[in-house]
Amino acid sequence: MRIVDAHVHLWDVDALPLPWFREDLGLPRRALPEDLGTLLRATGTGAAIAVQAADSVAEAEWLADVAERDPLVRRAVLQYAPSPGAPLGRTATAPGPSTTGIRAAVPQFAPDLSDVAGLDVLAAAAGEAGLVVELLLRPEQLPGAAALARRHPATTFVLCHLGLGAAVPDAGWIRDLVTAAAAPNLHAKTSGVVHPSRSAAELRRILGAALDAFGAGRLLHGSDWPISARHTPYEAVAARIAEALPALSAADAEALWAGTAERLYRL
Repeated sequence: MRIVDAHVHLWDVDALPLPWFREDLGLPRRALPEDLGTLLRATGTGAAIAVQAADSVAEAEWLADVAERDPLVRRAVLQYAPSPGAPLGRTATAPGPSTTGIRAAVPQFAPDLSDVAGLDVLAAAAGEAGLVVELLLRPEQLPGAAALARRHPATTFVLCHLGLGAAVPDAGWIRDLVTAAAAPNLHAKTSGVVHPSRSAAELRRILGAALDAFGAGRLLHGSDWPISARHTPYEAVAARIAEALPALSAADAEALWAGTAERLYRL
């Protein structure tokens, strides 16, 4: 079975500092393409999509260059950083062929996302450029994400971490996930859902809700490495997800584990 990891991060904080990085977070100072490559080859993962960890132009240029040259890190998703006169943000003023998405990290904003500077301009420009818009948000913002997707039906949107992250998967999240999934141009990654605090039963419930809402054809596998490696070895993330998923047809499994990522990110 083909596997694409649609959500990894790469960095070298000594060369390109990350404003949010702290030693007490338990993360490596370097998460380099060669480190990831060893894990990808060991698990038979054929490609990965790297999501920018912060929002500097220098980091964006480095990540895009990695995706141009690396045989396994095939595509880059750059972080949205609002900038006057730059519809895609300052990190993507001239995106090259390896850049296939822009991520708006917006959990600190209003539930309806109305105070995110330039978000609708970004969505429209990304659609025109054939770029995916990724959304990192908190569960209460799922209806706002659905409204954004409805306003821009020609743009492809992808929720990071199922729009859940580390939050409790309560009835409100399930309700709002269904609302979000009603927008046919909205997809979701399973990244970030594996955590030692979550039992196998809870993980089954999370993934079952996501499958019911989106169907396998709009879900993408992602590991969230190296964030996830703080508590779960790389190979165990995919294993836990596979164990928690219900039985899938061959076509559905192919879509979730590889096909949808290949299509959306033009692999």
